[in-house]
Amino acid sequence: MSIRIESRENSLVKRLVRLSNDRKFRKEMQEMVCEGEKMLGEALSSGMDIHDILLAEDAELDTELLRQAEGQGAKLYICPSSLLGKVSNVKTPQGVVFSCERPVAELRVLQDAKRLMVLEGLQDPGNLGTIIRTADAFALDGIILCEGCVDPTSPKVVRATMGAAFRMPIAAAPLEQTVAFLREQNMPLYAAALSESSVPLTHVDLTRAAVMIGNEGRGITKKAAALCTQQIIIPMDGRAESLNASVAASIIMYEMSRKV
Repeated sequence: MSIRIESRENSLVKRLVRLSNDRKFRKEMQEMVCEGEKMLGEALSSGMDIHDILLAEDAELDTELLRQAEGQGAKLYICPSSLLGKVSNVKTPQGVVFSCERPVAELRVLQDAKRLMVLEGLQDPGNLGTIIRTADAFALDGIILCEGCVDPTSPKVVRATMGAAFRMPIAAAPLEQTVAFLREQNMPLYAAALSESSVPLTHVDLTRAAVMIGNEGRGITKKAAALCTQQIIIPMDGRAESLNASVAASIIMYEMSRKV
């Protein structure tokens, strides 16, 4: 059964807008906002708990998806397409916006992991979304976000993951706590860095390891460099001195998966 909404002053509309724009509110409520039929299907197939669905009255969505979501407890609301546009985060709204549980876990869910990406100070939503999507493609066991990272549940990041945000385990923890956790697991932590002490990534064993990528402009911090097991570098014969963070991470993740 659907409920019709006409005003942007509606409490649900206000809630969805705030979830979309307010990182602290997302964390407090343990919810995030997603958009589009594909993302709804991905969320449902991944077993995510869907809360509220706001559907444009002229949208042509798969009714089976909506029935499935309602069958799992989601509430359906219908609104004019102009109102959905006020909630949407994209220039061309996709007809449906929904809220669901915020999939950020504790470190303990990664205790049996063999291959992890650790991110420090990564700020670009597109980079983080691409890394999550690539980690899913190469079947990594999870991603750990340390200080200074963009929120993995922001609409831009989630959109860039193309559904991988629902499948890839993501934990958030301070750097020192992350390092202590990895040491408890007897897992080496390699940091991608342009330094004289870096060794080619092909010279280390990545079959059971965590690899850190730092900030897009500054790289890893001195603190992280001091705590890691070894600094590594991607061998390059061309003239470019460095790579985009998500590109570098993708190459490293390929290498990690190739040696399994």
